[in-house]
Parts: sequence; C-alpha cells; structure tokens
Amino acid sequence: MAKFTYKMQNILDIKYKLETQAKTSFSIAAAKLNKEEEKLEGLVQRKNAYEIRARELVEDRLNFQEIRVNRTAIETMKGAIRNQTLAVHVAERNLESARKHLQNVMIERKTHEILKDKAFEEFKRELEREESKAVDELVSFTHNHVIEG
Repeated sequence: MAKFTYKMQNILDIKYKLETQAKTSFSIAAAKLNKEEEKLEGLVQRKNAYEIRARELVEDRLNFQEIRVNRTAIETMKGAIRNQTLAVHVAERNLESARKHLQNVMIERKTHEILKDKAFEEFKRELEREESKAVDELVSFTHNHVIEG
C-alpha cells in the first residue's frame, strides 16, 4: 500500500518551530510587563511612604533640612514613576506586538495543517479509487474466466 507523504512537510515543520519561538517571545514579553508593573508599584509605594513621612515631619518639630530632603525624594520618585510608567507602556506594546505575531504564526501553521489534511484526504480518495478499480478488474477477470470455463 502506498504511503502518504506531505510534500510541504518541511514548511509545516518550520511553522511549528516559528510558533514555538513566538510563544517563547510572548511569554518573555509578558514576564517583562509583569516585572515593569511590579517595579512601578514599588515606586508608587516608596513615594507614598515619603509622603507619609512628609506629613509626619510637618506635624513634629520642624526640621527644614529633613523636609527639604524628603520633598526632593518625593519629586525624584514622581520622575521615576513617570519613567517607569513609560516603561510599562513600552512593555505593553511589546506584549501586544508579540501576541499579534504569535496569532499570525498560529494561523499560518493551522493553514498548513489544513492543507496537509486535505492532501491526505485526496490521497485516501485516490487509493480508494485505485482499490475499487482493481476490485472491478478482478471481478471482471474472474467473471470472464468463469463464463469461458
């Protein structure tokens, strides 16, 4: 019996590898986004702590040097938060880009799987036609020999 070989199997294999790479890229981008969000949250918490300390400094005996240092720290944290917010947005865009790439690669792989399935179905139909033809010839041959005999 004939064996089915998909002529574009090498392309399908490449599509599988590309999909694996895209999944890896997507998971790396997701991890990067999580890391950036955690970093942002940490900065926000530090800024909040500085603001609480600023209130405490104003309520106690006034130490202008410590108040000035604290305000500088708060402003520094605001700048760091702005920068980190931008880093989070960049990570979100990278994640979205990786998601779209993964989606496209998966569509291409599925398309090739469908093509392979269709080629296999055509192969099976061709085998069935050949088998049917062989059976018809055998029946015809047997019938002719029985009549002649």
